[in-house]
Amino acid sequence: MPSHIMLSYQWDDQALVKKIYDRLKDDGLPVWLDIEGGVTGNINDSMAAGVEEAVVICPFMSPAYQASRSCKKELNYADSREVCIVPVMLTNNWEASEWLGLITAGLLWVDFRNAEKGEEHFEMCLSSLEEEIMFNVGHLLAVEEPQGEVVGQPEPSKPRMKKKPGRGFRHALSKLYIHDSGEIIEPTVSSRNTVELSEKAGEHCYWLEIKGNGCKYYRNVVTNRYLGFDPSRNQVHSEASPSEREEWLMLVDQTDQSHQRAVIVKNKHSGMFLAVQNGHFTGITSYNEDCKWFLE
Repeated sequence: MPSHIMLSYQWDDQALVKKIYDRLKDDGLPVWLDIEGGVTGNINDSMAAGVEEAVVICPFMSPAYQASRSCKKELNYADSREVCIVPVMLTNNWEASEWLGLITAGLLWVDFRNAEKGEEHFEMCLSSLEEEIMFNVGHLLAVEEPQGEVVGQPEPSKPRMKKKPGRGFRHALSKLYIHDSGEIIEPTVSSRNTVELSEKAGEHCYWLEIKGNGCKYYRNVVTNRYLGFDPSRNQVHSEASPSEREEWLMLVDQTDQSHQRAVIVKNKHSGMFLAVQNGHFTGITSYNEDCKWFLE
């Protein structure tokens, strides 16, 4: 039965990937790496087994990865088996194309572009990767207690990782969370509830991510209602059942250098970016800092 995280990389990035492997293991996650016992005997058989036993594969994307025949075989095989893919971006000012662009289209990649600038950058990148892995497949992984940093330490230095109930969206500038109040906006439009901005995170601030046809839906974990946007009223709301107004696109904010999982949320139907201005939701037609959200 699939049980581990597979790290797929091109040889030039081995040192960084080995460092990530070590930290993931220390934090209690089951990880597979070719140079850490993953390959025994025939290399093709070993790589195939690595994919077949993976609940998620993390391709470390770069021009060299895209040009590698071995990397292409690994990721194509994983994709054919419908293994969850959490891409990791290593290269500045570059986008995946050809076969790699096709496989990773629409996926939220984790930013490791400046991870080697210092330990603080690396730690933030690693945390983002762990969060994204746990969000996608945390319920399928046998997570162990993290290893303590001090010999003989009775308690681990950090708690065992757990899967969060959904995605939390915190606005980068205002620090406010998207919160489904559960209150009806208007008695005459009884299917719509108020979605507010909250200073504190809570259960009403978590949203399940559901894949649609070229889009994503976000359903509140408490109210079970879908996040939507009405451009005619410039109003964010929640609906009992999804329609085109509840279709969203979520993209990595490539301009961000904070390593805090910065994203842009765009309403597919209206083409407007979800933003906050003066403490209120609004939809805007072009990107600026008001559109930036951090995933939590």
